[in-house]
Amino acid sequence: MAKFQTLVDIYHDALKTYPDNPLFGTKSGGQWSWMTYLEFGRTTDGFRAGLASLGLERGDRVAIIANNRPEWAVAAYACFGLGVAFVPMYEAQLPKDWEFIVKDCDAKALIVATDAIVEKTKEFLDSIGSLKHIISMDPATKTSDRVHSFKSLAATKAKVGTITPDPKDTAGFIYTSGTTGNPKGVILSHGNIATNVSAIHDCFPMSSMDRSLSFLPWAHSFGQTVELHGLFSMGASLAIAESVEKILDNLAETKPTLLFSVPRIFNKLYAAVQKQISTKPGVIQSMVKTSLATRGKQRNGEEVSFGEGLVLALTDKVVFAKVRARFGGELKYAFSGGAAISTEVAEFIDSLGITVYEGYGLTETSPIATANWPNNRKIGSVGKPIPGVSVKISDDGEIVVYGPNVMQGYHNRKEENDAVLLSDGGFKTGDMGRIDGDGFLFITGRLKEQYKLENGKYVVPTPLEEQIKLSPYVLNVMVHGDNKPYNVALVVANVAAVKEWGKDNGVSDSDADKLLANAKVRALFKKELDHYGEKFKGFEGVKDFALVSEDFTTDNGLLTPSLKVKRRKVFEKYESVIEALYTKKREKAPEDKKQKAEANAE
Repeated sequence: MAKFQTLVDIYHDALKTYPDNPLFGTKSGGQWSWMTYLEFGRTTDGFRAGLASLGLERGDRVAIIANNRPEWAVAAYACFGLGVAFVPMYEAQLPKDWEFIVKDCDAKALIVATDAIVEKTKEFLDSIGSLKHIISMDPATKTSDRVHSFKSLAATKAKVGTITPDPKDTAGFIYTSGTTGNPKGVILSHGNIATNVSAIHDCFPMSSMDRSLSFLPWAHSFGQTVELHGLFSMGASLAIAESVEKILDNLAETKPTLLFSVPRIFNKLYAAVQKQISTKPGVIQSMVKTSLATRGKQRNGEEVSFGEGLVLALTDKVVFAKVRARFGGELKYAFSGGAAISTEVAEFIDSLGITVYEGYGLTETSPIATANWPNNRKIGSVGKPIPGVSVKISDDGEIVVYGPNVMQGYHNRKEENDAVLLSDGGFKTGDMGRIDGDGFLFITGRLKEQYKLENGKYVVPTPLEEQIKLSPYVLNVMVHGDNKPYNVALVVANVAAVKEWGKDNGVSDSDADKLLANAKVRALFKKELDHYGEKFKGFEGVKDFALVSEDFTTDNGLLTPSLKVKRRKVFEKYESVIEALYTKKREKAPEDKKQKAEANAE
C-alpha cells in the first residue's frame, strides 16, 4: 500500500513530523531567509479560511498565474484542504492562453502574482461567468468587492478544518504546453499524485537533511510532483532561485544537495564547465580526459589500475572539487526529466561526482512512470517502472503506461481521451521506446515528431537536436526534413561565443546577421554540425543549415513554458528560410559517403 493516499495526508504528515525544519528559502536584499514548516502551515490554514470566506467550497476550481514562490505552495495546499481543484499557469504564457484555461476549467477564483497581470487579464475577466474573485499577491493591491489581497486573506483568523478527500477526488488540472492547438487540461486525482510521491520515498535516498534549488516551474508536473510535493513530504527544504540566469550564483549561496532539472539547464552547466576546463593547461586537460575515462570504467564495473585511481583522485581534488564548489559544494544527486538528456552530458556530470538519475513520464502520468535509482541505474536509459507502475511497448513501438499514476482524463476532451486511454487502463504516451533485457526503458523518439524523407527512411529529429545543442556555439536548433530529400537545420547561434571565437580567427562584425553570413563562421558551424552528428546514420544527418541570431523563447512564442520547441510555430516564422535550403540554385552535392555506404549495404 502506498505511503500516502492524498495530498492532504502529505500536508498533515509533514507539518506534524517536521514543524521546525526550514521549508522555503527566498532571497531579498541580498540575504536568504527561510519559512519553517510550522510557519507554512499557519499561513496555509489562514489562506484556506480566507478562500472559504469568499465562498470557495469542495468541487470548485481556483486558477493561479505565478512563478515559484512560497505563496504558490500556500495556495495549492489551501485548495487541497478545501477539496478545491488547483489549476496552475505560467507567468510566461500569453494572455490568450490564460483566458482559455480560466474559461475551460470554470475557475471561480484567479490568483495572480502581480497587479500588472491583473491589468493584462482585465480584457477577458468580465467575459468568464464562473469567475467571481481575483486575488493578487502584489503588496500594492487596491482591494474591492472583486479584487482581494493575498496577504489579507492569509491573515484570516477563522478556523476552517481540512476535508478528507477520497484518493479519486480531483486535486487539480495541469494544462499541457500545447505545442499545437489549445492546451489540454490533464485531470489529476489526489491518488495519482500521492502514489507518485510515495514511490519517490520507496526509490530515492532523500531525507529531511536535503535541500534543492528550485527553478523548475511548479506549474509543470515534474517540478510540482517530484520537487515540491516530494521534498515537502520528506521534511526537506527548497531554496527558490531568483531566476534561471542566477542559478549558478544561487547554487553557490544555498549549497543544495539535490538538483532537479530539464536537459536544457544541464546542457548549459555542461557547456560552462567545458569552457572553464578548456582554458586550463594541457596537462590538466589530459588529467581530466583520463579521469573521465576512469569514471566510465567504474560505472561499467571494470577494474581500475592504481595509476588511473591516482590520477582520478588528484583530478578530483584540483579540478572536479572546484567545479562542485561552483554548485555549492554539497550537491550529491541530479535528477533529470522532461526530455531525454544527452548520454554525454549525463556521463560528464556523473563523472564530476554528482550522481545522475534520469526518469521518464508525462503530465498524464503524474508524471513519473520510470526512473533510475540506486542499484537500478543505467545511464542512457530512463530507468525501470517505479513501484506500482508497468510499461509495455505496443506493436508499433509506442510506450504504454499502466498504474495508479495514470490521469483521470483530459477535461472536456472526449475524443482525445478515447484516443489515448485504453480499455485495459493503459495510457498511450505518444513516445517510442524499447526495453532491454534488464528491464530498462530507452526512449527512441516521439511518434508525432517522427517524419519520413523522400527516400522512405524515417527520422526522429530530437536526439540529433539534443546532440547539436552541446556545441558551445549553438543556443538552439530545429531539424527539418518531412517529405524532403534530406535534413536541414535552423540553428540559433550563440552570437557571443561566435564573436569570442572570431577574435582568434580574424572575424569581426558588430552586426549579428553579417557575422553569421561570414564564410569562416559558416565553416565553423559546418564543422560543429558534422562533429555532433557523427554518431547518427548518414540519412539522419544535416546536409545544409541556416543561421539565425534570435533564440526560441516563450516570449516570442517559439518555446512552450516547459521549454519544448513549438515546431509548427518555428516553421511558420522561418518557412522561407528553411525552404530556401532546398530550392536555392546550386550543383547537386556529392552523395554523403556514409549515406551511400548504408544504401549499398541495404
